[in-house]
Amino acid sequence: MSTLTIRLPDDTALRLKALARSHGLSVNKLVEEMSNQAIAAFDVEVRFKALAASADRKKALALLDRLDGS
Repeated sequence: MSTLTIRLPDDTALRLKALARSHGLSVNKLVEEMSNQAIAAFDVEVRFKALAASADRKKALALLDRLDGS
């Protein structure tokens, strides 16, 4: 496990502590969970872009046409 030191404006740090407290978490655990969510969203975006880049445009449009005809 790594230790990471970050600098936040005082107001942001206070709000982050209040948010963690309202969820019954430590600030460390809250930041860990938020980081995991951000990484998961990034992974989905990267995967989607890779799939889109390798997609067959004609097949995709044909599929959409079939859906419109349903």
